[in-house]
Amino acid sequence: MIPALMPTYARADLAFVRGEGARLWAEDGRRFLDFGSGIATSSLGHAHPHLVRAIADQAAKVMHVSNLYRIPQAERLAARHVAASFADSVFFCNSGAEANEGMIKAMRRTMAETGRPERYRIITFEGAFHGRTLATLAATGNPKYLDGFGPKVDGFDQVAFGNMNAVRDAITPATAGVIIEPVQGEGGVRPAELRFLRELRAMCDEYGLLLGLDEVQIGMGRSGKLWAHQWAGIEPDVMSAAKGIGGGFPLGAILAKEHVAKHLKPGTHGTTYGGNPLACAAGNAVLDVILADGFLDRVDRVARHLWRGLLALKERNADLIEDVRGAGLLLGIRLREGVLNTDLQAAAVAEGLLTVAAGQNVLRLAPPLIITEAEADEAVMLLERALARMREAAVPKAAAQ
Repeated sequence: MIPALMPTYARADLAFVRGEGARLWAEDGRRFLDFGSGIATSSLGHAHPHLVRAIADQAAKVMHVSNLYRIPQAERLAARHVAASFADSVFFCNSGAEANEGMIKAMRRTMAETGRPERYRIITFEGAFHGRTLATLAATGNPKYLDGFGPKVDGFDQVAFGNMNAVRDAITPATAGVIIEPVQGEGGVRPAELRFLRELRAMCDEYGLLLGLDEVQIGMGRSGKLWAHQWAGIEPDVMSAAKGIGGGFPLGAILAKEHVAKHLKPGTHGTTYGGNPLACAAGNAVLDVILADGFLDRVDRVARHLWRGLLALKERNADLIEDVRGAGLLLGIRLREGVLNTDLQAAAVAEGLLTVAAGQNVLRLAPPLIITEAEADEAVMLLERALARMREAAVPKAAAQ
C-alpha cells in the first residue's frame, strides 16, 4: 500500500527534532554535524536567534496578504538586494524552480518586446540542474528526470560545460541567451572557470544575447562573496536565487537589470505566496547577518581552511578519493571508480556527519555559512573515519570472493 506521504524521495531513516548552529539532533537522541544544510538552504544554520525572532515577530502580526496589496517587507528586501547587487529590480517567488521559470520567461519576453520574438531558445549546459517543472527539466536536459513526462518543452539547446566553441556553434537566429550555474551543484559540484564566465558575458554582448545566471545553490554568500559571479567581475542581465536567501524559509527571487525587468508588466507574471510578509521578514533577517561587516570575509576564510583540509584528506586517501572541487562552502569529493558516493554518505551518517550526494559520483559538502574552522576540522575527521569504515566493510567482501 502506498504511504500517505507520496514516496517521491528515498528518504534516510532519520527524523530531526532539534537544531542549533551546525548541529542537528535526531528523535533517537543522536547528534549530527550538518554539512548538508538542507541542500545548501539553511544558510545561517539551525535556530539562529535573529532569524527565529524575525519570523516569530512577523508571524504574530501578519503572514500573508497576497500581491494584490503593497508588502513593505518585500519592498525593503528588494531595495536591499538592488543596493547590494547588479540588479535594478527584484521579483520574489517561493523556490529555485519558480525563479528559473521566471528567468526563462523574462529572457523570452525581453526578446519579444524588443522586436525579436523569434528569439526564444536558450543555451544551457550538460550537467546542469535548474528545477523540476516541465520547462526547467527541459533546461536541465537530464534524460533520467525527463523520462515519462511527455514531450520535452521546446526551446533549450544543451552544450558541453565550459566549452566556448560549443556555445558559439549553438547560436542561431532563434537564440535568446544563455543560462549557466557558476558552480553546478547537483551536476557534481563543478565550478565554471572564471575566464569562461567572462567569455560568456563578452559573447552575449557581441551577439546581442542575454546572460542568465542560476545562483540558486551557490549564491547568497556561499562562494565567499554575496554572489558567485562577482569573483569573475561580471554582471548578468538576469539571475535566479533561492535556497539560502530565506535561511530555510521558502523564498526565491529573480534579480534583473532594468532592460529585462521592465518587460515583466502587470499580468505577465505572478505568484500568490511569493514575497509575502513572513517570507520577506526571513529574507531581511538573513541579509542582516550576511551583509554585516566581516561576515563574508569569514565565510571565505573558513571555506579555504576546509578546502585545505579536504586536499589533505585526499592525499591520505588517494585510493578512494580522485578529486576535490567546488568553490567557497560548496565543495565536492569525487570518488574513484567502484567507490560509491552513496556508500560514503551512509558511512558519514554512521559517524555523525550529514552530507549530500551529487552527480558524477561526488559527495557534496554544503554546510551552514556560520561554521567555524573547528567544525570544518571536525567534518574532515569524521570523513576520515567514514572512509576507514568503508575500507573495513570492503575487507570481508574481498575475503569472500
